[in-house]
Amino acid sequence: MIEAAMIWNEPNNKSHWDLEVDPDWSRFARLASLAGEAIRSAHATLPRVLGGISPIDPGFISNLEARGVLDHVDVVAVHGFPLDWNLWRIDEWPAKIEEIRAVTHLPVWVTEVGVSSFGAEEVQAWGVERTAELLIGRTPRIHWYSLYDLPRAWPATTRHREAEGSSYYRHFDMGLLREDGTPKLALEKFADYARELGLCQWFHYQDHRLEPSVAWLKRLGVRHLRTGLSWADSFQPNALAWFDRQMQALQDFDVTVTFCFTPEHMGILPHHTSAPREPELFAEFCASMIERYAPGKISFHHHEATLESRVAIS
Repeated sequence: MIEAAMIWNEPNNKSHWDLEVDPDWSRFARLASLAGEAIRSAHATLPRVLGGISPIDPGFISNLEARGVLDHVDVVAVHGFPLDWNLWRIDEWPAKIEEIRAVTHLPVWVTEVGVSSFGAEEVQAWGVERTAELLIGRTPRIHWYSLYDLPRAWPATTRHREAEGSSYYRHFDMGLLREDGTPKLALEKFADYARELGLCQWFHYQDHRLEPSVAWLKRLGVRHLRTGLSWADSFQPNALAWFDRQMQALQDFDVTVTFCFTPEHMGILPHHTSAPREPELFAEFCASMIERYAPGKISFHHHEATLESRVAIS
């Protein structure tokens, strides 16, 4: 079920990690190293993935290598959205991957790539096809973002809505399916590449899209899925019951599970992207989730009291 564990999501993106309190990424480096050690202690062979970087920045990777982080991960991941947010052309994808390979010996995965239908559905459909042509065979793992459009009633995960202008609203049109579940033109194109591309689909706490998503993933023939288990959500009521439901629903896929998002009461600043005051507690959360859901390691309800204490630490 779980084929890899990712440590954080887009740490070098100012909307996903608070650079105001960590301008040189030293706090993130400590958090990532501790999490990598904890995941390895919980599972001897599970690949550990450094959170997909956005923008694609070899300098960021070199910084973390100098701080020892790459000794505690097995894969480096990148994210790219050249038709929506990045300041480079879609045909530059191979060169962008090589930029990262030039500064690390670790494998490079593309764990988020996508095109919005914000301007036209035809653009998104073309983007699926061109992305597949450029990336399949160049990297071991590719995850298209995403299956569903983000519901309009939900906020996008960013702290800079007012400053982003129209870029903010592209977040809501990245799906192959509209919010109501009806297909866009790109869905048929994606189906041609589903086994090679895979998908990234985030599920919110008690997400009503979970079961319909599983049905679509199976219908499309998707094998590889990337999703998340939120540290912040572990403090929601009945969080473990929701995590169990989510992971049981996804058990037929090869899942890269991403651990991220600081509980507001545990951050240096009260925000889910802030560096935690005690990164050791994030590492404990990562280990507890791997013990609970990694294949062959532990049943869903084994050591429940221990796990409950870990995710409820304040």
